[in-house]
Amino acid sequence: MSADSTPQPAFRSLAWPLQTERLSLRPAELADAEALWVHRQLPEVGKWLGWHPVDHADWMATYPDKYLDTLVVELDGRIVGDIMLSTGDGWGQREVRDQAAGVQAELGWTFSPEVAGRGLATEAVRAVIALCFTDLGLRRVEAGAFADNTPSWRLMERVGMRRESYSVRDSLHRDLGWIDGVLYALLADEWAALHQAP
Repeated sequence: MSADSTPQPAFRSLAWPLQTERLSLRPAELADAEALWVHRQLPEVGKWLGWHPVDHADWMATYPDKYLDTLVVELDGRIVGDIMLSTGDGWGQREVRDQAAGVQAELGWTFSPEVAGRGLATEAVRAVIALCFTDLGLRRVEAGAFADNTPSWRLMERVGMRRESYSVRDSLHRDLGWIDGVLYALLADEWAALHQAP
């Protein structure tokens, strides 16, 4: 399906870019395909991706179907990461299922190793979580990772997410075989409590 006929995620209609103290976040564009290809070729980035593109032509051909749920993270005009923001439905019984439509988001992220240890990933993910709860009015945000991807789940904890599950050998990694997975989440009321003025 082409990007022209695909429904646009709600976040794309917000005012962009989103500025944090040091970063600029914005929806990915078709023109970002090459920069994101280069970013995802970094071994430290590609190791944990659910899909690590290895064929440039395949990446370029399928990118239009992938970028709509992606935000790029820029530092001084350079892409240093990306964040997937995929909204979806919560689970609901049939009689109330309509009330569970579009109420939550799944986040996923990659950041360049060159910005590791500077708090930039934390800054970016906090900003996206705030956007989810304030601008999009969502009730829940979740993120999952391979349990061996310690920097990712530590980031989840730094931004206030709670571990909801630890699954034993439920995730097949291309190099490591069957390994454990984790799921973290944060509810809107929990986020509000974390950000109340003292």
